[in-house]
Amino acid sequence: MTGVKELAYVVYEASSLDDWEHFAVRLLGMQLAGKTADAIALRTDRKAYRWLVRRGPADDLVASGYEVADGAALDALIERLTAAGVEVTEGDAALAASREVDRIAVTADPMGNRVELVTGFADAAAPFHSDTLLGEFVTGAGGAGHQVLLAQGVARETYLEFYEGLLGFRISDRIVEELAPGAVADLIFLRCNPRHHSVAFGDMPHPKRTHHFMVEVTDVRDVGMAYDRCMDAGQPFEMTLGMHPNDHMFSFYVRTPSGFSVEYGWGGLLVDDDAWQVRTLDRLHSWGHRPPEVVADLLARTSGKDAR
Repeated sequence: MTGVKELAYVVYEASSLDDWEHFAVRLLGMQLAGKTADAIALRTDRKAYRWLVRRGPADDLVASGYEVADGAALDALIERLTAAGVEVTEGDAALAASREVDRIAVTADPMGNRVELVTGFADAAAPFHSDTLLGEFVTGAGGAGHQVLLAQGVARETYLEFYEGLLGFRISDRIVEELAPGAVADLIFLRCNPRHHSVAFGDMPHPKRTHHFMVEVTDVRDVGMAYDRCMDAGQPFEMTLGMHPNDHMFSFYVRTPSGFSVEYGWGGLLVDDDAWQVRTLDRLHSWGHRPPEVVADLLARTSGKDAR
């Protein structure tokens, strides 16, 4: 089945563009691709941008752009969505130009998240350059990275019908872990290329549409250096260094100026479709990924000092 081939870009709405520029460029190592009074565009590779952050009160995800192979594949996808009763609108030339794509069709997933299906996502005129990275961001055939979205109480079979049944995603695996008596984390991970997952979903208490976006780097030293930069800058952490059991990502989680998180990682697993078997795992983290306040308390106890 012809479907999406990558998560090409994301669009966020943020109340402070200055804070976002500092966070993304100085702390994470992205390149500022463009800036106006109302928006910034951020690069992580040869593409014209991967993140658009526009001024607004939401401080949340407002659109996800998924690229398909060509116009014929987009036509087939629109036809499939329409036949299933999903409303799809062909974007006009102005919207396509603003996203720097050849064509764009707009729809929404069952949670109400705006989904933009695009062809011909443009490259930038100049090579990517970061003032801080030793290596590069991992993109290419795997797209911009991955994001974890909130199910918002929508039944799993309903959103899987959209993402798997219509957009052509494939299930990589599932993690179900009892975090505390009566509190269970249940996430499902979906891929559309060799990257272990481009999108995942969980139904958990969270004030945003998105829990986090993951960016991956080629040099493990860049994870440690970004960790130090974020710590030195006083940027709030969600989780300290650790590793996941399913995609093997070595990473940390840091809060964006908008309150959701960025996972900053290295060493993500690539999936071989011919050999892959879907599993259900019983833990979210192989090791680490502890809340910073827990780590602070443990370190204080080992040093004989009270963290409070």
